[in-house]
This record gives sequence, C-alpha cells and structure tokens, in this order.
Amino acid sequence: MRKSALFWFGLVVTALVALGLVILASASEANAVRLHNDVYFFIKRQAIYLGAGIVVAVLASLFDYHKWRDYEFLTWAFFAVVLVLLAVVFAYPAINGSHRWISLGPIRLQPSELAKMLTVILLAVWLDKSGWRVELFMRGAFWPAALVGVIALPVLLEPDFGSVMVIGSAGFLMMFVAGTRLLHMLPFALCGVGVVVFKVLTNANRVARLFDESKQYQVNMALAAIGNSEIWGAGLGESMQKHLYLPEAHTDFVFAVGAEELGIVFSVSVVLLFVAFFLLSVYIARKASDRFGRFLVIGMAFIIFFQAMFNLGVVCKALPTKGMALPFFSYGGTNLLSAFFAVGTILSVGIHSYQEKKNTLLRKVVMR
Repeated sequence: MRKSALFWFGLVVTALVALGLVILASASEANAVRLHNDVYFFIKRQAIYLGAGIVVAVLASLFDYHKWRDYEFLTWAFFAVVLVLLAVVFAYPAINGSHRWISLGPIRLQPSELAKMLTVILLAVWLDKSGWRVELFMRGAFWPAALVGVIALPVLLEPDFGSVMVIGSAGFLMMFVAGTRLLHMLPFALCGVGVVVFKVLTNANRVARLFDESKQYQVNMALAAIGNSEIWGAGLGESMQKHLYLPEAHTDFVFAVGAEELGIVFSVSVVLLFVAFFLLSVYIARKASDRFGRFLVIGMAFIIFFQAMFNLGVVCKALPTKGMALPFFSYGGTNLLSAFFAVGTILSVGIHSYQEKKNTLLRKVVMR
C-alpha cells in the first residue's frame, strides 16, 4: 500500500465534497425561499451534516475494521438496530407514497441508507469467515442471499426500489469477488430482479413514469438544463431551471443545475472524479492486507460509484426515472453521513494495511 494512494483518495473525496457544496448552494436557492423563506436554509443544514459527516469519516478511519469480524456481536448488533429502524418507518405517515423516513424533530433519518452499509459489513464478515466454502451452494450463495433478502425486504415494502437495487447489486458483486460460483448466484439474482419488476409493473404510477412521456416532466426539465450548458455553462448561480421548473433541483437532479451553470467542464469533471474515486478504491482493495478488508472496500466503493452513475444516467434520460441521490452533491443528512462512513471505512482498510506493511518492513530490517 502506497501512502500516496491514500492521499489522492482523500483529495478526490475533498474535491467531490467541495464541488457538491458549491453546486448545492446555488441549486437550492429557489426551493429554500419557496419552502422556508430562507435562501440559505438547505445549505446551512447541509453544512451541519457535512461537519457531522467529517467526524463520522474520521472515527471510521481510526476504527480498526477487523473488529467487525473479530467481535462479531458488533455486526449482529448493527444488523438488529437497522432492522428495527426499517420496521419503525412504517409507524410514520407516508411521504409521496413511501415510508422511508423517521422524523426526529427537525431531523429525518432514512434507515435504508444504513441498510446499504450493513449489507457490505455483514456480507464481508460472512464471506471472509466462509473461506473456501464460498464455492459451496449453501455457504457461498444461499445464506448470503438470504441475508441480503432479509435486509432488502423491508426496504422493498417501503417501497424504495432504488435502495433495493443498490443492496442487491452490492451483495451480488461481493459474492462474486469472494469466489461464489455464478451458477449458484443466478437463481437468486433472477428471483430478486423478478420481484422488483413485478412490483414496478403492478404499479400504474411507476409504469407511467417509464413509458408515458407526460409523466417524465422532471427528467425533461433536467435535459433542458443540460442542453443549455454548452462548454462553460451559463455561469454559477445563473440556472433558469432551478427556479421551480425543476422541482427536485437540490436533491436528485442537482447535477442538472451544475451542468447548466458550469457546462460540459463540470459534467466531465464530476464523472472523472467518481471514476477516480472507484479506481483508487480498487487499488486500496488490491493492496489490503486481508480478504476481509478487500471485501469491505469493494462493497463500500461500489455503493458510492453505482449510485453516482445511476443518478447521472437518470438525469441524462439514459436510464428510467428513479429517485436516487448523487453522493456528496444531493441534499440529505443520512445519505451524506452514510457516504462519509463508507469513505472512513475505505481509509481504515488503507491506513491499517499501510501500517502493517510498514511494520513488516521494519521487522525485516531489525532481523538483518
């Protein structure tokens, strides 16, 4: 593990966070005034979440990731807490037809974001302890798929199809990386896709969002914003679409506002930064001192990267319209805290692997 890789990883995350904060400050203005009569409402709250997120990232990076595996009760305790929170959401009134949030005064917690982190940690522990037995059907495919199913089912019932897709995809990737046979994974993958497709096709509103052009207002407004971007854009703060033409300008469609204001340069930069984030994570995973660390990094990095690419695909109308936040850019506390937890965990693996390599070299020098 090279120390420079950790430096560049931190620099890329810093660039994403800084750029996200600047774009959100502009994109949220109109909605902040309309909803709260305070032009800085959303950015002030995001700044608070950012401060908390940095604390979470620092604590996660200092935490010895091996403890998730060595003190397994920590993982199962996290599992129990998340399941309870996923059940509690149904005690709160539905918002836009979904039970996704737990309201704690001015704070809203979204347990499905924690469920994504839980999926990675739980599967990493299970797959690492399974060793060569991941090649067996029950140990390598059935039980991991069952764990993913237990986490994904309450999220599906909320319903939150985007989070289910992230949880299922992350689980599938981690099983593949661990060495589970594709033939063993296939039935569970088909079952999961089948359930999601069935739930979508039996809901008239979601079918309309897929095939009815008149129901795709937001994505069409996002395309109009991107179409106005040109190379350098209209200028920071000069977006027209954010003035109530694009209702979710500060959440799922914040990228469109950034593209309109800062142009193709912004769009390409964001894509390159997320690609760099993932490639550096893969490098950290490859240099990890153990399989468990490798699984954690791959899972955490994939969740961030997958959500980013899916969000960009939706905004550009390359993928079906589905609400999914753009990590480090979209407004939202739980999403931001989860992203920083993932970053901290990746850094924890990188830092401990670097220290172990350094200690090994020192021991060899002493022995000579």
